[in-house]
Amino acid sequence: MTTTLKNKPVETRANVVILFAGDSGDGIQLTGSQFTDTNALFGNDVSTFPNFPAEIRAPQGTLAGVSGYQLHFGSVEIFTPGDQCDVLVVMNAAALKANLGKLKRGGSIIANTDGFDRKNLRLAGYAEDADPLTDGSLASFHLHCVDVTKLTRTALEGTTLGMKEKDRCKNMFVLGFINWMYSRENALTEGFLRKKFGKKPEVLDANMKALVAGYHYGDTSETFTTRFEVKPAPMPSGTYRSITGNQGTALGLLAGAQKAKLDLFYGSYPITPASDILHELSRHKNFGVITFQAEDEIAAISSAIGASYGGALGITASSGPGIALKTEAMGLAFMLEIPLVIVNVQRGGPSTGLPTRTEQADLWQAVFGRNGEAPIPVIAASTPIDCFEMAFEAVQLAVEHMTPVILLTDGYIANGSEPWRFPASRDLAEIKPPFIKEPNDGDIFLPYLRDERGVRPWALPGQPGLQHRIGGIEKQDRTGNISYDPANHEKMVRLRAEKVARIADRYKPIRLDSGPTEGELLIVGWGSTYGAIRTASLQLQQEGYSVAHVHIRHLFPFNKGLGPLLKKYRKVLIPEMNSGQLRQMLRAEFLVDAQGLNKIQGMPFTSEEIRASVLDLLSPTPKVSATTA
Repeated sequence: MTTTLKNKPVETRANVVILFAGDSGDGIQLTGSQFTDTNALFGNDVSTFPNFPAEIRAPQGTLAGVSGYQLHFGSVEIFTPGDQCDVLVVMNAAALKANLGKLKRGGSIIANTDGFDRKNLRLAGYAEDADPLTDGSLASFHLHCVDVTKLTRTALEGTTLGMKEKDRCKNMFVLGFINWMYSRENALTEGFLRKKFGKKPEVLDANMKALVAGYHYGDTSETFTTRFEVKPAPMPSGTYRSITGNQGTALGLLAGAQKAKLDLFYGSYPITPASDILHELSRHKNFGVITFQAEDEIAAISSAIGASYGGALGITASSGPGIALKTEAMGLAFMLEIPLVIVNVQRGGPSTGLPTRTEQADLWQAVFGRNGEAPIPVIAASTPIDCFEMAFEAVQLAVEHMTPVILLTDGYIANGSEPWRFPASRDLAEIKPPFIKEPNDGDIFLPYLRDERGVRPWALPGQPGLQHRIGGIEKQDRTGNISYDPANHEKMVRLRAEKVARIADRYKPIRLDSGPTEGELLIVGWGSTYGAIRTASLQLQQEGYSVAHVHIRHLFPFNKGLGPLLKKYRKVLIPEMNSGQLRQMLRAEFLVDAQGLNKIQGMPFTSEEIRASVLDLLSPTPKVSATTA
């Protein structure tokens, strides 16, 4: 639908995917996040994919230094940042070269011409006489050339800022123009700028002027003759905010601590992409949060174990290589049987690997990566919003079952964002720590006397009559005394394993995300593959294929309903950003001939990749009509 506003037609779109890209110093992430917040506040459903360069400061103008931010927003329900973008905004030649393949045929390119001079073209690897803005190679796209640098400098004439400081405002010019293009106001960004630069009036004034100049450029330029409108999405009523996965994880941990009436101690060592959990938690000292930046990963988890022993909720987080360093201490916490939450924000590995890229390759590490018989519950979040829910559940499991718990997220959902209708405190379940205040066997305290769930009591140090031994050496059943007795060791190993296995008793019945309750194919996902799988599954179901989707959040122990569910389908497909770790676990546990769709590129799946794999697996299976769950 097209209407006219201020003498320029306005075209209505159901959803739009826009990708901002430029040098890592161009403020791309800020531009993308501010436009995301504006659309979320407007009422659109949104999904984002920030894509950072790995180097702290890669050479300007090179492919290695390209930073990207992809945003999918719309008036319809959205599950992914989009397979391909409708609009590509590039600040230099390298950004174009790195991202052109992500633009739809017939899509629009907005290019900053100042970033396509001879030097930038050479750094991006273009031939000396090849300028993509003029050589016709972009003829299949709608190309709009804008000298953002020159226009920004012109808008800031008369300010006292130097040229470098003026050029740092280019991203605000771009944001102002994009706000105009999609019929959005500048108000939210203006408020952000006042808060950020309130003590630097010259910088604030320059950014405000650049923002307004970009907006008016769209309105006055003859090049852009059409604006677009994306109406609000029909979402449940409530109070919303935009939330990233790392923010959701931090707030879920905090909410869990509050519901357990425990102080939260967070021991961490900075590592990409988990560091933002520390940043978020450090803002909430008024809720009894203590954040501690340790000298290394081992000290970080050990301090958290000490905090739990002292009666607080001990939490630590890292990514794959940091989790490897924490492994021995996880075994200690498991032997002590005290609460501990370990968050693994997965990234590409092994070793340093791809620190700013995403992967799901730490599943085996989480489930099996300890010496001895040390089963630890492993759960996984699937979206930024789900990070809150699963972090809260991690606290529940750790506190009420006196065990370490591993929560898996990954770089894709940790940095991605979506609108979150946050709950009221009264809507969250109470968490009851199994504290003990007096001896539990007459006048004697037995620290490993278990309840019906196999859970031992939580005795705080310094309480009269509750003295007991702690440490990593095997304990005698009930008394907790050091024991080397072979039969006692086997008994304790089995008791600890049984306690963890019984956690599955509290899970809700497993349910399909979509599709028929039995049929031809079941797609089994976990973690951040959720959005792409759901999008592909719904499309295939609309096309008449007998395809269902279930997403697993409990990876160890498995939900008791998973095995029977798998048997209801002729074929099982498991898309994973690894070489097939969950697939092998399901094959071993349930003896199903599960097939894998595996991608290890540091990039998330697209819905089309999953759809194509399903069609290949089903061929030549005919379409059927089926009752959906």
